[in-house]
Amino acid sequence: MEVFPVYLFIFIVFLNRYVFGLYLTLLRRNKLDETIEGYEPTVTVVVPLFNEGRSIYDTIVSLVKLEYPADKLTITIVDDCSTDDSYEWACKAAALYSNVTVLRNPHNMGKRKGINHAVSKATSEIIVSVDSDVIIYPTALKELVARFVSPDIAAVGGRVHVSNPNQNWLTRLQTIKYYFGQEHLKNLERGLRQVLCLSGCLTAYRRHVLIELEPILENRNLLGIPIKYGEDRFLTHMIVRAGYRTVMTMKAMCFTKAAPNLAGYFQQQLRWKRSNIVDFIVGIPDAWKLHPLLCLQYVSMLMLLLVYPFIIAVHVQRGDFFELAAFHLAVIAFFGMVYHFAPSVRALPPWLRVHPIAFLPMAVLMPVAYLLITPLGLFTLDTSSWETRGHSGTKPNASIAANGEVLPAVTK
Repeated sequence: MEVFPVYLFIFIVFLNRYVFGLYLTLLRRNKLDETIEGYEPTVTVVVPLFNEGRSIYDTIVSLVKLEYPADKLTITIVDDCSTDDSYEWACKAAALYSNVTVLRNPHNMGKRKGINHAVSKATSEIIVSVDSDVIIYPTALKELVARFVSPDIAAVGGRVHVSNPNQNWLTRLQTIKYYFGQEHLKNLERGLRQVLCLSGCLTAYRRHVLIELEPILENRNLLGIPIKYGEDRFLTHMIVRAGYRTVMTMKAMCFTKAAPNLAGYFQQQLRWKRSNIVDFIVGIPDAWKLHPLLCLQYVSMLMLLLVYPFIIAVHVQRGDFFELAAFHLAVIAFFGMVYHFAPSVRALPPWLRVHPIAFLPMAVLMPVAYLLITPLGLFTLDTSSWETRGHSGTKPNASIAANGEVLPAVTK
């Protein structure tokens, strides 16, 4: 009976994300992805940069080739005092394209302040945030701006694909994890037009909303210590709290590199865990303003995040951890099959798909992450590190053909 409340939280989260979320997407399918024809506002694409090396050059090239009127598109790279050759690569690209500008922060300020720096100098109506390791599909920008169908929509997020899905077992696992995170876990939020976390990989914002929220974004701290992680989630929460709508479309696509080793993967999970803990707790006073279903999900997710590690520890202490792992394995296997038969997955080119069996190691990684990373995240919330993803600066394993088709990179 002592674990019943935890499984109740799990059941509530499952109902909200998969049952109610699916119901809402079916109920509102005609309005879920509304577009406006002929809307072509001025756009500034902002790329915060820190130690990405050569890959920033490829990212800039992909941005310049976006299918959007050249006279309405500018690209601003904000280097946060990189310690490698990232700045030089960015300047090399800027020398080739007249609509590319490279700024450099006076000192290491963090991703959000770097974006604010660029926003303050921009005059465009729409600001698009793109991570420095991302390759964007040519039509993505058109798809994003077409979703600003009403003045109360302040942000539109895109769909993130993994560019190196078949590199090894870990990238295959993350490919399936990204699929559920993008196409299922946000269904409830998408249906209610209150998506609570839009990825910094590819999100468009109304510039006047970013200016309005700038004082809050600039002064984000924990007990007086500036926080540089979880900017995407924090910004989305602030937009929703201000009364604006946030939406997401699967038709604006980008490609990011998944961590190919456990060190990079757990570093990423630790960064996300800290963000979840801080923003869930800080946002509790405003949770009641959300739609009742979202409020219920918000509270249950916070409780699950904080309590589940203790449940895992109890199972370990009792010696019946493998029973819990077996339960996880059954659930993970079920989700693997959902991925395998999903029409949206089958529509992808073969190189972007992975075998569903690749998801099975999540039955071990998930409890380990809850057991180890959640307490570590709790005790390191005051870190002020930029916390890069640890990429080597290599180009993501994807290229874009002249006709807009995304192709795997050719290896020699």
